[in-house]
Amino acid sequence: MKKALKILGYFLLALLVIVACFAAYIQVAPFPTYEAKMPVFVVASDSAHIAEGRRIVLTKCGYCHRSPEGTLSGDLWGDDPMFGKIWAANLTHHPTAGIGNYTGGELAYLLRTGIKKDGKFAGPFMMFPTMTDEDLASVIAFLKSDAPEVQPSDWQKPPAQLTFLAKMWLKVLVKPSEYSDKPIVTPSPADSIAYGKYLTTSKWECSLCHSESFETYNHFEPEKSPGYLGGGNLVGKKNEKPVPSANLTPDKETGLGNWTLEQFSDAVRYGKRPDGRAMNHAMPPFAVLTDAEVSAIWQYLKTTPPLKNKVVQAENQ
Repeated sequence: MKKALKILGYFLLALLVIVACFAAYIQVAPFPTYEAKMPVFVVASDSAHIAEGRRIVLTKCGYCHRSPEGTLSGDLWGDDPMFGKIWAANLTHHPTAGIGNYTGGELAYLLRTGIKKDGKFAGPFMMFPTMTDEDLASVIAFLKSDAPEVQPSDWQKPPAQLTFLAKMWLKVLVKPSEYSDKPIVTPSPADSIAYGKYLTTSKWECSLCHSESFETYNHFEPEKSPGYLGGGNLVGKKNEKPVPSANLTPDKETGLGNWTLEQFSDAVRYGKRPDGRAMNHAMPPFAVLTDAEVSAIWQYLKTTPPLKNKVVQAENQ
């Protein structure tokens, strides 16, 4: 009996040492760096690509990177007790504070993989592995343009104040995406389901906020994410109360099963609920979406598996 207790004691001691070493690694070890391969990427400069890039960037990227002055110089992105304080990067032309020294290929690699030109990982929210080549070219065209939103700003984002959980997540659990040289082609709008899926999971990324959580979201195969489109992800606060995302599945009791296309369009583009109330600020109006885009997203959402997930707070706020 004494021998068994002694062995158990050694086992527990070893376990404590392992846990202590792991905790020390998470707290003090530097973040991993990666090889930054810079592909050749032809930067579009025509007005059509710049206009489409502006539409994408100011609607999608601007939600995090837009400053109070309206430029893309960055601002506080998140202040969460679970993850800490994180600031969005400066996307202006400033050569040191922003991305003024990035080539088109370096920007393409960053946006596809999440890896900066210095090898540091920008995190999973800064990689868009399934965005099509055409849309990626448009984004880079706008970022390289002379638009007022990207004119040089010397604002330097402060170092992130990460919690232990956030450090563990970024050092151990999430990894960059692979850069593929294979072309990624935009589905034809004539195929409304395929086109709607692309808009939902990649171009506008509705699925990122409207699935179970940011931490469990699958950026490479979004439809395999836990609680895909079922809502409940905490996306903001109102009156110090957490605001979860809505259920976008066609469940008739807790999702959009009883909605019409017109009601969905009003909600997405104008922030208007079916009962006439305004949507929460955590769901910004996507007024730039075209009729064809809204319709395609709606058609795709109707094909997704219904999930019974009543998001009470989203309805009460």
